[in-house]
Amino acid sequence: MATRKKLDFEGSMARLEEIVSRLEKGDAPLEQAMTLFEEGARLLRECTRQLDEAEQKVSLLTAGDKEEMIEEPFGDNN
Repeated sequence: MATRKKLDFEGSMARLEEIVSRLEKGDAPLEQAMTLFEEGARLLRECTRQLDEAEQKVSLLTAGDKEEMIEEPFGDNN
């Protein structure tokens, strides 16, 4: 089995987009489609984990003056 190089978030997203595109075409043989699906699921879990970590860091950076957390919705434009 080949060793997999760990991708950064952007690399993982790019690979995930390639997989989705290939699966949407519907021309991959079943075995290959299953392998692609498994890889995509793994990449999705990893991207979700990385996003969760980033959200935690943003929360820490927006802590109040007295070390109290100020929870602000991420991406709220109001």
